[in-house]
Amino acid sequence: MVSEDLPGERIGGLGQHVVTLANALLELGHTVDIMGRSDRHGPGSAAQIGFRGRVLPGFAFRRPGWKEAQLGFFNPLKRPWFAHRIARAIERVAGRYDVVHYHGHLPMTGRYLPGTLNFVQTRHDQGSECLIALRFKDGQPCAALAARECAGCIHPGPGPLRRALSGRAVRRYRLETAEAFARHKTIFVSDFLRRAFLRAVPGADLSRACVIHNFVSYPYLKARAVPAGQVRQGEVLLAGRIDAGKGFGEFLSWLDGHLPAGSRVAIVGDGPLKAGLEQRHAGPAIRFLGWRPYDEVVRRAARAHLCVVPSVWEEPCGTTVIEALALGKPCLALARGGTPELAACACYPGQLQLAATMPELVAHLVGQLARAPHTAPLPDQFPMDVYQTIPKILECYAG
Repeated sequence: MVSEDLPGERIGGLGQHVVTLANALLELGHTVDIMGRSDRHGPGSAAQIGFRGRVLPGFAFRRPGWKEAQLGFFNPLKRPWFAHRIARAIERVAGRYDVVHYHGHLPMTGRYLPGTLNFVQTRHDQGSECLIALRFKDGQPCAALAARECAGCIHPGPGPLRRALSGRAVRRYRLETAEAFARHKTIFVSDFLRRAFLRAVPGADLSRACVIHNFVSYPYLKARAVPAGQVRQGEVLLAGRIDAGKGFGEFLSWLDGHLPAGSRVAIVGDGPLKAGLEQRHAGPAIRFLGWRPYDEVVRRAARAHLCVVPSVWEEPCGTTVIEALALGKPCLALARGGTPELAACACYPGQLQLAATMPELVAHLVGQLARAPHTAPLPDQFPMDVYQTIPKILECYAG
């Protein structure tokens, strides 16, 4: 496994995905190492991220002084330079392994690796065609396809020169990514992501690509589920990075004046908008708990009446949604991105409630809180459990 998100003191959804998959493969008898950033590596790196195997130092990502933000345009050379560094680190050790599986943010990395290498990459976000990986601008999902339009994501008023330079960077990025997809195998975590790339790069060769949705460790989650008597009536949980795309601000604004008496909202996470939202909305009924360890977040979700994932950007395949469904919780979200595809893993009809707008989502919440918490036992198996998914991944490795 290779990822520039590892190791680290706090790992996000992508890093957790890699560790969950790697540990499950180890448990099934495979030999698995994780290669990550050498500038974060130390003797306790494996324990730090909860990995039961070896973490190898691979590449340093110290800033070499590209100064894109100061110059106001995307540099056509920057991302290929970093991708080339990762590729060279992979080539130094690839002969020891049957497969190299990359989970990262530089999809053109495969272009710099020989076609004879059994290289697989998983695409977790819209970074296949979008340099900021979000496709989110001015509070809404971005539908722009022309490369020159991307200049507005790094400069508020780009002129002709900045548009030309950023456009060249985006065109090169997309072209090299398409070459990597044609040369090596690619896993998209939702069909939404696959279609989004083809919309931006029509005619791209995705014959070696497949869709395998995100997963969770269902045994781990099921062991932390609680009896019906321990579920807190009226407790609403939101968890995630508190930034513009996650929709916390929009949700709290629409919720104002509509939260039923006796209900409480717990918000777990940190991010650039936390301080402002906390100042504006915090009170006895709405608590901002800050960052919490993963196990604590899971236990809070297990005790909650319901979970809300109010993302206004197009979530590719939200792990927070999958975790809520695996715990048997009603989960409310907007019908955007890859989220509608996750209805297939619901434990019971109506568990995933999708809304077209934020006011509609708040109305769903009010209605759900008026009902008693769901109490049916969890099923023996869950379709997006890592152990159910591994056969598909192994098939990709061997194909």
